[in-house]
Amino acid sequence: MPGRTHRQPRTGQGRRGPHRPVQTHLHRLPLRGSCSTSRTGRTLNVHPQHELLAAARHQAATDPAWQNEYRRWRPPVERAIAWLVAKGNRRVPYRGVIANNLCLHHRAAALNLRRPINLGLTRANDSWHLTPTIA
Repeated sequence: MPGRTHRQPRTGQGRRGPHRPVQTHLHRLPLRGSCSTSRTGRTLNVHPQHELLAAARHQAATDPAWQNEYRRWRPPVERAIAWLVAKGNRRVPYRGVIANNLCLHHRAAALNLRRPINLGLTRANDSWHLTPTIA
């Protein structure tokens, strides 16, 4: 029942003495799911930006332009994350934040360089050149 507190009947011996069975008809109440077992009642916390988040969810569900943009950018982002955590890199290899931060930045730099190298980036005479490869 909203606004009221109900407790389940207990029987047996507890820390404060014997528990007596209590006759209750909670199983027949239509709003049983909204009852709380807390003595102070139920507390509902609403995010400070609830309206903004709800509007964003509504836009994501109904706006075709937003959905097209999402479908365009989600696969490359998912692929980049998959590359980043591939080959045992899902967990951090070292203890401590500084060493793991350095490891993550080196891995990200290596992955960022892999794409231009695959497209034909080469170094000659102290300069970088992009030479298209023939497929």
